[in-house]
Amino acid sequence: MSKQNKRYLPSKMCPICDRPFTWRKKWRLNWDEVKYCSKKCSGSNKKNVLNVL
Repeated sequence: MSKQNKRYLPSKMCPICDRPFTWRKKWRLNWDEVKYCSKKCSGSNKKNVLNVL
């Protein structure tokens, strides 16, 4: 068995925290639908984040 190269995994930018996140095995079936990097970001919205600042 050969070791897989993880350098070439697809990535996206999170619209809430503006940080990049990479493909995970748990997202293999719905990667096109994934928008947020975490549950914390998916539970908040950009308006609430900007109002706190």
